[in-house]
Parts: sequence; C-alpha cells; structure tokens
Amino acid sequence: MPTRVHEFDWPDRAVVGTIGLPGARTFYLQVRSGAQLVSVALEKQQSALLAEKIDEILDQLITVEGNPFSVPRSTPPELVDNDQLETVQENFRTGAMSLGWDPATAQVIIEAYPITDLEEDDDDDAGPPYEDEAQDTEMLLVRMPVGSARAFAKRTREVVGAGRPACPLCGYPIDADGHTCTAAEG
Repeated sequence: MPTRVHEFDWPDRAVVGTIGLPGARTFYLQVRSGAQLVSVALEKQQSALLAEKIDEILDQLITVEGNPFSVPRSTPPELVDNDQLETVQENFRTGAMSLGWDPATAQVIIEAYPITDLEEDDDDDAGPPYEDEAQDTEMLLVRMPVGSARAFAKRTREVVGAGRPACPLCGYPIDADGHTCTAAEG
C-alpha cells in the first residue's frame, strides 16, 4: 500500500503539547493548516531531542556569513504560542523521526514515522517480517520557516521542562504522592 503523507508546508500551527498530569503525560506533535489537523504521539525524550536539534540547526545557520536566511537568535514575540492543544485524535505513535534543512525555501523539515510492528512486537512467533504487506503506512511531513521553528523549539523545551520536579539529591523525579530518595538513604 502507498504511504499516506500528512504534509504541511508553512503550517498555521505546529506545537508540542501534552495531555495528562506530570508523571503520566502523553506528548503530542500537533500540526494544523486550515481544517487539516494531525496529532502524533511522541515520547518525552523525542520531544526534548527534537527541540535541541532544531535549535542546533538554527544556531549553526546564524553563523553563516551574513545570516542569509534571517534566522532569529530568539523567539519572535509574535510567534509565541502558549495555547493548549486542539482536540487530539492520535493519528499514530511516532517511532523514527528525521530532521532536515531546505536552503531553497529556508525551512526546517520534520519527518515523523509510526512505530512499526517490528518495533512493537519482539515476539519470536510473529512470523517473517513484512508478512502483512497490506498494512497502511503513514508519515508526517512538516516544513516550517526559521522563526516558527525557533518558537516551536522554545515551546517544546518549556513543555518538556514542565513535568515533575527533580530531587536535588538524587535527580530522580518527585511524584505528587512523595519520593523515596536513594541518595538520602546512604
């Protein structure tokens, strides 16, 4: 079956947000253009790494002589988006991701692919790989300009950092119902 591509070029909105309480949050990459809305689930670590790598790309582009892409050093105030996620209907859970740069359009490119059955199922009885060729595949392709990418990375870092506080002694998260510190035990 052909791959269904959820493609967004210059989206109206691209954000990472969460549903749930700290310690039990589900992270989503949500993208909207007009009436088209796609939400894909991410791991917290994927979200954090995505923001880090986008900033690295943008920071590296700033060093190009004359900054021909007009990459902002910080988030343009008019692009700050602190709104909640829109209605979430999960399209897929993200497995592999890729990140790139298109100098022709001065856009950061994010690609997200669903977790495959091979990643989910390590069962030896599952049969040979690709036994079910009729399974639909999908992917998310987002192209966003440099200012929007900078705002996306900033918001994503804030969302990731808004989880449970870390214990100052052991560094593990402190749950709302308490914490047993391994460093304090000796």
